[in-house]
Amino acid sequence: MKLLLARHGETDWNVRSWIQGSTDIPLNDRGKEQARQLAESLLHRQPPIGAIYTSGLKRARQTAATVSWLTEVPYKVEPGLEEFNLGSWEGKTWKQVRSVYTQEYENWHKNRRYTRIPQGESYQDLLDRLIPALRRIAEREQADTLIVTHSACIMTLFSYINNTPFEDMVKLYHTENGAIYELEGERILAL
Repeated sequence: MKLLLARHGETDWNVRSWIQGSTDIPLNDRGKEQARQLAESLLHRQPPIGAIYTSGLKRARQTAATVSWLTEVPYKVEPGLEEFNLGSWEGKTWKQVRSVYTQEYENWHKNRRYTRIPQGESYQDLLDRLIPALRRIAEREQADTLIVTHSACIMTLFSYINNTPFEDMVKLYHTENGAIYELEGERILAL
């Protein structure tokens, strides 16, 4: 069984390079089209997907709903699949964060895995909720399963699984809106 990790479609905040994190932003028109294209890419997939799970954030739910409607596979919201909570940095650009939160950014930049963002999470906090959510799904499902989630979730998971530095995740595992990244279910169950 494969887990097909998909990043939600584009939002206006993606276009503006504003940090979204846990802020509940809907898809823009391009994001809706990316969700439709994602669904179409799955229509004739063999083997077909047997289930769809999604983060509870609007942008992911809207993406999952579009895929569900076109594939006729119902979707479920699964707690733990939500985007990395970037706390007080949300709604800002990275340049603004480096300027306003200079020391906090430096601390986080040196140890991204374990340093919590002000009023937010660390990447380890993200893993502590993401991996159990993926494990629950992998234990529940037999068929290939689509999981609509977020960029940091996918990059953090692959950094952890491949034992690569968290500081290099964007370079090594950059994710595109509406793209799918495959993972064997057994790899999650083995974590």
